[in-house]
Amino acid sequence: MQYSRVLTIAGSDSGGGAGIQADIKAISATGSYAASAITAVTVQNTLGVEAVHPVPVDIIAAQIRCVLSDIGADAIKIGMLHSAEVVLAVVAALKDTAASAAATSDGVASAAASPWLSNIVLDPVMVSTSGHRLIEDSAVEVLQWELLPMARVITPNVPEAEVLAGRSIKSGEDFPSVARALSAGGRVSVLMKAGHLGGSDASDLFYNAEEDRISVFSHPRIDTPNTHGTGCTLSSALASYLAQGLPLDDAVGAAIDYISGAIASGAAYSIGHGHGPVDHFYRTRK
Repeated sequence: MQYSRVLTIAGSDSGGGAGIQADIKAISATGSYAASAITAVTVQNTLGVEAVHPVPVDIIAAQIRCVLSDIGADAIKIGMLHSAEVVLAVVAALKDTAASAAATSDGVASAAASPWLSNIVLDPVMVSTSGHRLIEDSAVEVLQWELLPMARVITPNVPEAEVLAGRSIKSGEDFPSVARALSAGGRVSVLMKAGHLGGSDASDLFYNAEEDRISVFSHPRIDTPNTHGTGCTLSSALASYLAQGLPLDDAVGAAIDYISGAIASGAAYSIGHGHGPVDHFYRTRK
C-alpha cells in the first residue's frame, strides 16, 4: 500500500490555525500523508503575528531535498516564502532534486521520476488574516517570475491577486481577466478566491489553463470570525486531492467543498480572542 504524499513548504504558526500546522491538518483530513519544510517560525495567536524568525535558506533547501530524496511526493504545496532569497532557494532545491531524480532513473523523464513536478500548488501568502505583512517587497517579483511558472495551480485571494496583477479588483467581474493575466501565458491554472468580496454568497472563479476554461464555484458566505488559515487549508486540500489523482476541476471542487464545510463547522467553536481557526477535522467528528 502507498500513501498519497504531499510536501508542504511554508511557515510555522504557533497558534496552530494557519501555516504548516493548518497544512498538515488539511492534508491529513483529506486523506493524504503530509511532510513539511519550514521556511520561518512565526510568533502568533488568534490576535495576530508578533514576530517572524526566518529559517536559514540552506536549512530550508536541505529539508526539501531530504524529504523528496527519501519519502518523495505526489504533490507539493508552497505557502509563506518571506524573502527573495528564500524563493530562489526553494526554486533551486526543487529543480536540483528533479534533475537528480531524472539522472538516477535510467533516462526516465523528470516528470515521471518526480511526480510532484506536475502538481505544485502555490498559495502566494503575503498578508496574515490580522494584517501582518509576511513577504518582503523584493520577493514578490522573484516569486512571480521564478516560482509561479513552475506551479500547476496558484490560489490567490483578492489582495494577493491585486499585487501580482498590478491592478485593483472591484468585483467578481474582474476575476476572468485577472486570472488569465496571472496564468503565465496560459500555462498556470488560477483559483481566484472571493472571500474578500462582499455579498451573501462567495463565488470563487477557477481558470483551468490546461483546457482554457473558466468555472465558478459558488457557496454561501458564513458570518464568522473563525477564518484564520482558510487560504492555507484550501491550497493544502487541493494539493492533497491532486496527489490522489483527481482531475484538476474535480480536485478544485473537492477542496472548495472541504474548506466550506470546515468554515461552517468551525463557526460554532470559540478559541482565543481574535480570528479563530476553521474546523479541519469536522468530517471525523461524531
